[in-house]
Amino acid sequence: MDRQALAEFLRSRRGGLRPDDVGLSAGPRRRIIGLRREEVAGLTGMSTDYYVRLEQARGPQPSEQMLSALARALRLSTEERDYLYRLAGHGAPARTPLDTHVAPALMRVLDRLDDTPALILSSLGETLAQNALSRALLGDHSAYAGLSRSSVYRWFTDPGERDSYPTNDQRQQSKAQVASLRAAYGQSGPRSRAAALIRELHKVSPEFTEIWELQEVSTRFAAHKTLIHPELGAIELDCQALFTEDQGQALLVLTAAPRSEAFQKLELLAVLGQQQFS
Repeated sequence: MDRQALAEFLRSRRGGLRPDDVGLSAGPRRRIIGLRREEVAGLTGMSTDYYVRLEQARGPQPSEQMLSALARALRLSTEERDYLYRLAGHGAPARTPLDTHVAPALMRVLDRLDDTPALILSSLGETLAQNALSRALLGDHSAYAGLSRSSVYRWFTDPGERDSYPTNDQRQQSKAQVASLRAAYGQSGPRSRAAALIRELHKVSPEFTEIWELQEVSTRFAAHKTLIHPELGAIELDCQALFTEDQGQALLVLTAAPRSEAFQKLELLAVLGQQQFS
């Protein structure tokens, strides 16, 4: 671990960002250029003291999980992320079509979306980033770990995952999940995380096996969705997806027609967030 070089790199990247680059408000009395240390710490989920020690070249070796959070918070490119890992004494993550380092271009768009639900997904259906309104509508996906990070895996193993969709839409959603997983497998091959996920789903879900045999391949999202919120009920939304060039990640944006009932429900969610409804 090269503590001094790591500290200099972190200070440089922090100084090169502005609050609105990462979806934060600058406030009326801001005197510094760049992000504050506590702002970077908040974006990564680490303590301010821990981050300060990294910038002062006296901190412990960060874990790979912590480095991943730092790379995302500082909006690093893939090359910059790899450099960060090496400075911290870790090997750079393998570059594959299933790389989960969030594309900076997608993050820049997500940072500017605060009035409609939006999230960034990997080709395995892993939620890589969510805005506040997405968490209010769909729940906070950051708690999932292992195979459960994939929405495809949860769809076929956790009955509660289907509560967000009307019963008559669930069969089509099952087919769409499998078709997107087959597309990811085609990109990454038989030794990939996609292949491991497929093997596990064959073991636990006869429904998955039946649909897999249909040989359907697709990376498209439905243009229109009806989602069921536990307190607000059905919400009809339009769905737009922005893909990275390699199709490995997608920014999914959910919008409602102006002045519609769904639009009013999203406005209510924006006010109340994830609080309990009375």
